[in-house]
Amino acid sequence: MITARAKAAWFTETGVRLDASYHLSEGRQAEYKIKQSPNGWKELGDITKRIFNGGRPKRYYVDDVKRGIPFMGNADMLKADFTSLKLISKTKTANLSDLWFEKGWTLLSRSGTYGGTLGKAVYATEDFVGKTGSEHIMRVVPDVDKIPGGYLYAFLASKYGYGLLTQNTYGSAIQHIEQHHVLDLPVPLLSEAEVKQITQWVEQSASFREEATRLMRKASEDLMLACELSELTADEYEYFGFHPGSRPVSTFTSRKVDATTLTAFNYSKRIGRLRARVIENVNTVPLAECLEGNRFFSTGSFKRLELDSPTSIELINQSDVFDIRIKGKRLARKYAGSQRLVDYGEVLIAGVGTLGENEIFCRALFAGEELRGKLISGEFIRMNTNGTVPPGYLYAWLASEYGFRLIRATQSGTKLCRPIPKLLADVPVPVLSTDKMEEIHQLVVTAHAKRYEALQLENQAIQHIESAIASW
Repeated sequence: MITARAKAAWFTETGVRLDASYHLSEGRQAEYKIKQSPNGWKELGDITKRIFNGGRPKRYYVDDVKRGIPFMGNADMLKADFTSLKLISKTKTANLSDLWFEKGWTLLSRSGTYGGTLGKAVYATEDFVGKTGSEHIMRVVPDVDKIPGGYLYAFLASKYGYGLLTQNTYGSAIQHIEQHHVLDLPVPLLSEAEVKQITQWVEQSASFREEATRLMRKASEDLMLACELSELTADEYEYFGFHPGSRPVSTFTSRKVDATTLTAFNYSKRIGRLRARVIENVNTVPLAECLEGNRFFSTGSFKRLELDSPTSIELINQSDVFDIRIKGKRLARKYAGSQRLVDYGEVLIAGVGTLGENEIFCRALFAGEELRGKLISGEFIRMNTNGTVPPGYLYAWLASEYGFRLIRATQSGTKLCRPIPKLLADVPVPVLSTDKMEEIHQLVVTAHAKRYEALQLENQAIQHIESAIASW
């Protein structure tokens, strides 16, 4: 239980609000501390050029990158990778100018739940440029003549910034933040040297993230070039979601139906042609032949007791693992003691989910520095390579558009789907020259190392601000 002696000034400041949960909230406690700053503080509205949501024009989704613009919701902006974003029409979407992002802005998730997406902050890097976002993303445009954008982001991303952002929300199941809720939010001013250092950390972090994106893009391009595979069009694979009226209905006959599956999706002629293209263009082996013991494995089941303790262990679920900041639930360690923790270089597939085009189901992951030694849920299909191909190379293939479509073609289920193991084991994997596969592997490894360095720098900036505020 939290208790404190109330001061009369508290009530006059808040319109005689007699709500203990409000006055003892993290936001109010943060406000008291910030206003003790030896270097003073400024209201957010006074140090920004604009704070806005972007509006909600009618959305016209398209399936062609030539006619569409990447569009993200507030959950999408938290992802480390933007390859699976929806596309909105370039020509039919009204007020597009209000939907774009610019580098250096702080983006805030203004809708969601406590502990979920609500109040989360992201620094807009070059990766956000050329993309649009929903009205659930609040854009905070810093006045750089008054405060550096990197420093402002680090404060808003801190636990004190989060407490202030979420103290005046409204809504029942889904909470919301409006612009007028944050205009008078106090932003502490540290010394000039500290502000400069924090800004440098955030800007260097952004630079590392951009470099990681460039390296991952190069790995994908080099792989497609080496396999002589052209970019896929939407007519070449099956998918669930928006379909233009001109798209032919997929009907076919098959003489290859067996006891493995009776699902038509698994016998798709479109996917069959895509698979044949891969096999004809380059030497391939079945996925299982690339793996230790020729098999997949997963984390077992165990009792889950949530425990906020230094001795607890963090469990990472599918909903957590694709984010820039991977943060799971804390569980009692004794019940998970026999589970196998993630090794560096494991390749993972999100093994349970739904078939929406921007859903994570069947998306691949490379276990880099941030996932090493973590406990992950049994929803993941886990793989270790046996030397036939390097792990970074295998990830690059499974994460490619070809790999993803071939994995998706193995799915079975209604609401929650899962890959059929026998079909997944037979997914073709191109085998290139040893040098080329190692080159692609190193691009993937370096990219993930850059992402981890970026996270460390960002954490350093945020922790410096939190330590300064805590000392007042």
